[in-house]
Amino acid sequence: MALIGAFKKSGSNEYTGEIVTLSVQAKNVRITPDANPSGEKAPSHRIYAGRVEIGAAWSKVSGEGRDYLGVKLDDPSLPAPIFANLVADEAGEGFSLIWSRRYGRRAAE
Repeated sequence: MALIGAFKKSGSNEYTGEIVTLSVQAKNVRITPDANPSGEKAPSHRIYAGRVEIGAAWSKVSGEGRDYLGVKLDDPSLPAPIFANLVADEAGEGFSLIWSRRYGRRAAE
């Protein structure tokens, strides 16, 4: 697992922060509720860097009953989408975007 982002709640269900990896350095990232979800499996949130949509997120509940967001980031510069989870920090002061490699899938050939 790797910490790739740090966020603060900026509204009732909105988050602002940054995402930093070896290939992505995005500040002023906004995770906002999707006002018009298109269906039952549609994302609950959209993710923006500036005016550009860079991903989506789905509201989820952990086995321990904690709310979190399942995040999918994608951009033409990335070789594949990045999947991560936005979870509350242990201190309760903010939210961490945590990435972990999905095992069981073949590496890019």
